[in-house]
Amino acid sequence: MRDSAFSVLRKGPAVAVGLALLLLTACVDPTLSTATSGQPPLPKAEENVYVASMDQGIAIPALPVEKIPEAYRRQVVEYATEQAPGTIIIDPSKRLLYYVLNSKKAIRYGIAVGKAGFEWSGEAVVAEKKTWPTWTPPKEMIARKPELAKWENGQPGGPTNPLGARAIYLLSNGVDYGYRIHGTPEWNSIGRNASSGCIRMINQDVIDLFARVKGGEKVIVLTAAGEMPKGLFIPKPPAVKKKVTPAPLPALVVLPPPLIAVAAPVAVVAPAAAPAVTPAATTAPAATPAPKCTVGLVNGVCPEGKATP
Repeated sequence: MRDSAFSVLRKGPAVAVGLALLLLTACVDPTLSTATSGQPPLPKAEENVYVASMDQGIAIPALPVEKIPEAYRRQVVEYATEQAPGTIIIDPSKRLLYYVLNSKKAIRYGIAVGKAGFEWSGEAVVAEKKTWPTWTPPKEMIARKPELAKWENGQPGGPTNPLGARAIYLLSNGVDYGYRIHGTPEWNSIGRNASSGCIRMINQDVIDLFARVKGGEKVIVLTAAGEMPKGLFIPKPPAVKKKVTPAPLPALVVLPPPLIAVAAPVAVVAPAAAPAVTPAATTAPAATPAPKCTVGLVNGVCPEGKATP
């Protein structure tokens, strides 16, 4: 091996340069070279891409990367497909979005998709892109959530806007059905069925994808089972539950107070006083006549034995 290397060097500098280039290309994946030309750098393994930044004067906070499941973090993965580079493939069953780099690889992002009753599938194209877009809730959404009526003329872009930092507008068969790929301030909804049909992304991720798409790219939304769609399926919006207005109560009839019979006052007659009983006069016993003295009184007293009854 050493002798062959020296023999190459003896053949001239041009051959040596060619050998060096050959060795360098062996360390680089050639399938990524054309797909990433003029694109933002590809995410690196173990790189934290969810750091704080300022974007057009609006602060984007850092995210606790340890709370984002690894499957939903931005990364380059093996992905076999026949779709052209630049195609966006959305898999609602796994809550993942793939940006195709080539036939073997793609950039994978975690997403949130439509709740039950809001899932759609089919093909679309990237029609428009907007930074910090205005969000206008559709009338059907306002009917479901009357508190959103304050934004019927549009909510300006900003950190609390539901569309987040970027929005990619989609058309299917030339029709805008209201579906978007957009950012969200609710980063912890990623990996869930949480939206009304739009595709939510972490703000840092949607900024990265936004910089890669140029317009006109094909977007494929797989079925709920993760299969290629056979046509465009747009769900009917769920019926708005009508508020049941209770029937008015009949007018209350005010009745006069019931007549209460009042008994005539009863004269209280004091019991007649019992006639005074005059106690019978006590008849004094007849006085016993004083005995008569038969002799003359001695010192005013009749001598003993000389009185007569």
